[in-house]
Amino acid sequence: MFYLRPDDIRKDTEVPKWPSLFGELARHARDYRLERFYRAGAVNADTPLSEVPFVAMDFETTGLNLKKDAIVSIGLVPFDLQRIRCRESRHWILNPHKPMAEESVVIHGITHSEVKSAPDLLLVLDDLLAALAGRVVVVHHRTIERGFLDRALKARLNEGIVFPVVDTMELEARLHRHKPLGLWARLRGRKPVSIRLADSRSRYHLPFYHPHHAQTDALATAELLQAQIAHHFSPDTPIGDLWV
Repeated sequence: MFYLRPDDIRKDTEVPKWPSLFGELARHARDYRLERFYRAGAVNADTPLSEVPFVAMDFETTGLNLKKDAIVSIGLVPFDLQRIRCRESRHWILNPHKPMAEESVVIHGITHSEVKSAPDLLLVLDDLLAALAGRVVVVHHRTIERGFLDRALKARLNEGIVFPVVDTMELEARLHRHKPLGLWARLRGRKPVSIRLADSRSRYHLPFYHPHHAQTDALATAELLQAQIAHHFSPDTPIGDLWV
């Protein structure tokens, strides 16, 4: 076990001051649901991890292209460092209003008939935002969850959404990809360490879960963050060292 030092914490983007940004967004939000979400606020950057309320979130989509694809299902699992609240988890199947490629159906197992009778995102938006409000969202690859939700709301409400996330994939990249492979390593056929969800979990001896179910993947992400913090951080580490 080793702990990350402040100098080891590198982020590829400047992190907003989330509490003040949320206050500003609440004042300018046009949709009442977004206003209520922002008014719930964000924890301060100096809040220790032991005091942060988290919620793991995972999406299944029709594909990975933000401009062409859409959300098919959402899984949420609230947790903190001591406990994962499985009884409070949520799962929705949504109508993406566009054809699903056969390869995506094979991956996530959600059928055409299921999405045809499923609700639009707007019909679950109240419950979704209520579950996220006041919590720090945890994802594995933030481009999917933050990007797809923002684009989906822009299409429906003409305004998007932003929120702080802890990206467990990025945390693994900080640990295992902070230095590029040298020429000799590449010539010997070495490849970068995999930071996919299942491979990341295996490094912490977490159990294997069948992938590509949004609720199960959210649970897997919550467990992964707990393991990452236990091995490389401290309960007293401020959330501002992890979120983006």
